[in-house]
Amino acid sequence: QVRLVESGGGSVQAGGSVRLSCAASGITVSSACMGWFRQAPGKERDGVAGVSIVGFTKCADSVKGRFTISRDNAKNTLYLQMNSLKPEDTAMYYCAAGCAGYTTPRLAESEYNYWGQGTQVTVSS
Repeated sequence: QVRLVESGGGSVQAGGSVRLSCAASGITVSSACMGWFRQAPGKERDGVAGVSIVGFTKCADSVKGRFTISRDNAKNTLYLQMNSLKPEDTAMYYCAAGCAGYTTPRLAESEYNYWGQGTQVTVSS
């Protein structure tokens, strides 16, 4: 059974940084296609960053240069480092796994099978 547990969310001022963690069980993070998504109130859930099975990464244009996705194989944990945060980054952030991207990271919600419960990030101006 796959379980994904996010942590690290909270409130931060604009320009600050937050690192989200996604502790995984039932899958091996080092060989899994995984990603981070976010959903703001009244909006659809959007892909933020993804990592392919072999480790290639991709970020959405809205966060490129500010966010970094990485994984710690020893801890079986996926991370999202978020720098230079903006109020528009405020959202519930979700970890996801189970996509089929061997070399290509995936940012489409429909391509993921497993989801965490989410962690809230609030950025104030």
